[in-house]
This record gives sequence, structure tokens and C-alpha cells, in this order.
Amino acid sequence: MNRLPRQFIILVSTTVLLLAGCRSSGEFGNEPEQIVENSRSSFQSMMTDSKTLVDVATRAKAIIIVPNMLRAAFFFGGRGGDGVMLVRGADGKWSPPAFYTIGGISWGLQFGGESSELIVTVMTDKGLNAVMNREATLGADAGLAIGELGVGVNAATGMGMKSDMYAFARSQGLFVGISLEGSVIHPRQGMDQELYGDQATPQSILVDRTSSSNSPAVSALIAAMP
Repeated sequence: MNRLPRQFIILVSTTVLLLAGCRSSGEFGNEPEQIVENSRSSFQSMMTDSKTLVDVATRAKAIIIVPNMLRAAFFFGGRGGDGVMLVRGADGKWSPPAFYTIGGISWGLQFGGESSELIVTVMTDKGLNAVMNREATLGADAGLAIGELGVGVNAATGMGMKSDMYAFARSQGLFVGISLEGSVIHPRQGMDQELYGDQATPQSILVDRTSSSNSPAVSALIAAMP
């Protein structure tokens, strides 16, 4: 499969950084801890809202949570946000969270703004490997279906099909729904190292589990996983 041009990746990364800079500062802890705490809050709230999400989350190999996914457009549009991914081990226990960014760009007749809470459940080894290989494009490197909060699995758009990932969003703003096709998932290793130490990598956190943190936010998020 053809990879996206490097120029496109740079443009996406720039867009994500600009959107991420619009976040409000956290009330406690450093930025990585605030993202972890916000991720826990969003995850628990959205799990309460959706039996569909509960069903796929309890079977997922990994879960990505982005507590504040921003989207803005005036002909040229961008979407992006920082979040975390946790991986379920062979023993059924969840890893600590590693940090990732999801972002994308779009063109065309579009105006408005939106803030979304986003959860992506990774259901297959193909989907997990795509993210772990440092850069995944949704809809290209891994099949993606969009779920709907409060709608049954068979009724939700695309949910009757076997997909590598299912995405659920709770949004506020002028846009209707959420578009993730073509979005890039990229690791934020700087945040990993800020929370876990200079040697931390996604591999050491999610797979080897040799990187750990005493942060109460990390412990609370792990405890909230299904």
C-alpha cells in the first residue's frame, strides 16, 4: 500500500500542533498527567452513554482515547488532538498509557468549529501493529468504522462489518458527526519521556511494560479499563 507523501505528513503534523495549542491548561499536574486524567474522565462518561462502546471495548486489543479533539475550518480544515493508548496484554491486564496524536486536514466548502471526545477501539492485530509501527493512517493502514453513541451494534453505521478499529465521538459544535478517514496517528514520545523517564518508548510502555509511573492519574485510568 502506498504511503502518504512526506509533505502531507508534515502539513498534518503542523495542523495538529496548531490545534493542540488551543487547549486550555490543566487544573492540576503536568500536561501528560492532565491528558491522562481527562482521558479517564471521557472514557468513563462515554462508556456510561453507550452499550455499543462497552461491547467493543471489552473485546478490544487496545483503546485510544483523545479527550479533546479539535476541528476547525474555513475552506481549509484541520482536526487534531493529543491522547493516550493502552494495550491489553495476553493476561488480560492493561498496560500504562502511551501518548499519541491524531490529526488530519481537509479541503472544500466547509466552515465552523467543533470539539469532540474521541475513543477508538483497536480490534485486530493488524490495527494494533499499524499504530505500533509509529505512524498509521486511518482507513488506509487499518480499516475504520464509525460507531454511534446510544445505537446498537447492528444499527450503527458500519458496525455490522468486521473492522480493525471502531471510532466513537461525542461532539459539540457546528459540524455534524466526525470524519476520521485519512487521519494520522503518531506517537508523542516527548510526553512519554516526561511522564515515564528518558528511556521511555511506546514499546517499553505498551508491550515490554518496563516503563512505569507512580502518577495517581495513570493508576486511575488503568483501573477504569474494562
